[in-house]
Amino acid sequence: MNAVRKTPSQDTVQNKVVAMSSVPMHTQIREIIRRRVLDGTYAPHSQMPSESQMMEAFAVSRITVRQALGDLQKEGLIFKVPGKGSFVAKPKAFQNLSRLQGFGEAMSSSGYETFSQVLSMRRVAATDIVARRLMLKPAAPVFEIQRLRFLNREPISVDLSYFRPELGKRLAQEDLPTRDIFLILENDYGLALTHADVQIEAISADEDLARHLRIEEGSPLLRIERLTYANEQPVDFEFLYYRGDAFQYRLRIDRT
Repeated sequence: MNAVRKTPSQDTVQNKVVAMSSVPMHTQIREIIRRRVLDGTYAPHSQMPSESQMMEAFAVSRITVRQALGDLQKEGLIFKVPGKGSFVAKPKAFQNLSRLQGFGEAMSSSGYETFSQVLSMRRVAATDIVARRLMLKPAAPVFEIQRLRFLNREPISVDLSYFRPELGKRLAQEDLPTRDIFLILENDYGLALTHADVQIEAISADEDLARHLRIEEGSPLLRIERLTYANEQPVDFEFLYYRGDAFQYRLRIDRT
């Protein structure tokens, strides 16, 4: 990761905090650092100065520095790596809906670090909507895989995926924390993914989703319902729950 770029005036001009101001010192420091992130002084993925360096530069206590950094982390402008310090996050991530791509596939091409935590893998009876989408009989057995997706070490989405039992069992043996299911289906299983039907709506996070995504219950989420086809047959039906404050979908629509 790149070092922080510094300018000669950084300490003499931008580091000024006013102890007697009505604005708390940690808020003043937060705004100084925010300006540097947004104007590119601190480049994406660059390492922030250490807490000790900030304490010296701003002439404040460690708790004041940590309050400022904590606020910036909640906003998604920085992220922390245990044992290494704080790093600058990239702007809100987005995925283009004009291409059918898995999350990791789309994000890695944009320079983001991604990985998944498998929360559960189990055989269940299909709900009505899952059975209809996968063209199965009501309550037919399906294989459910639930994953927590991370972007730059921050939880970004909870993915709930459903497959026919035989396909789901095979996927359960794969390295799902580091590999996209789409790439496994295509490269390992020889399935030609052709298209997907997608529906998007805004919802509020329930208790379980909020806990996994480290957000407040009731926070806004993007709920994506996606049915992916291979050779005109449905193979992967998913509910994707993305944090509304950290992710967006984009789509170009031409007028013909």
